[in-house]
Amino acid sequence: FLVNMYVYIYDNFLRQKNFLSLIHIMEVILTDYGIAGKILRLQNYTDSKTIIEDEIKRGAKTIVIVGNDATFGQVLSRSATSDCTFGFLPVGPNNTIAEVLGIPVGVEACTVLSRRRKEFLDVGWMNNRYFVSQLKVMPAKLEVVYDERFKVTATDKMEVIVCNLQPFFWKKDKRDKEAHIVHPQDGKLEAFIRPLTKSGWWGYKYEDPSIFPFEEMTIAGKEAFAVEADGKLSKEVKVKIKLAHSKVEMIVGRDRKF
Repeated sequence: FLVNMYVYIYDNFLRQKNFLSLIHIMEVILTDYGIAGKILRLQNYTDSKTIIEDEIKRGAKTIVIVGNDATFGQVLSRSATSDCTFGFLPVGPNNTIAEVLGIPVGVEACTVLSRRRKEFLDVGWMNNRYFVSQLKVMPAKLEVVYDERFKVTATDKMEVIVCNLQPFFWKKDKRDKEAHIVHPQDGKLEAFIRPLTKSGWWGYKYEDPSIFPFEEMTIAGKEAFAVEADGKLSKEVKVKIKLAHSKVEMIVGRDRKF
């Protein structure tokens, strides 16, 4: 009886016709490298933590997420504390985290996986749940206190984006050709706070974001505001965000950004 050391978690969108041949090629390459493994498919209601814990009990050592930013966030936000090494095979569009990790999208990611170069990654923690890529507080009237020393408020609404692994892209306005990209650093989370100014009849205009590296932050509103963490939406009146004690062990590429 051979214990399967590798378990691959496929996102549901990979069933689409346009991904089938690529996935097939990747599976052949993984077999050639001797790292093929059990394949599990994510359904919308799947609790990845339970599946992963079961596989670890059966002897799995490496859990490989196959998909995009959303897949990465969905799996890791639930199972960031699992005792295993994580790998990532980015497939398809919406892959910004892959670049930070130095993993090419598609076939070449298999080579990175086979080399097993490992790093520990920071995990964010918010109101008793984890997030690994990004947390976004939709524009609202907020008060932000970070590292218990500094308070940030705006005359009207502001938006707060906290980056861990997912870079933050922003444009000053529609005419702005280049998106400004900020890559998260290590050992701290980065918050991008953008006040919105009322501009005439047309609603609001974004100001330039201010960037605050922090270790702990509290965001409070007089009314409930929307928060999206790793793709999961919730309504909160107050959120406490900080670095989690645990880190995730991840297989990364040589060209990683940290």
